[in-house]
Amino acid sequence: MLELLVCPLTYGPLEYDCDENELLSKRAGLAYPVRDGIPIMLVSEARQIEDED
Repeated sequence: MLELLVCPLTYGPLEYDCDENELLSKRAGLAYPVRDGIPIMLVSEARQIEDED
């Protein structure tokens, strides 16, 4: 199912972070939460992530 989801801001791919239970958009620098198994794909609900490179 992850292959079907894209970042609503950049339309780029997402990666699942099982430790934080979030979907990461590295292109946008955002992490979208997953609550009760449902991804919350709202930019207003996402948190900023730092670039790890």
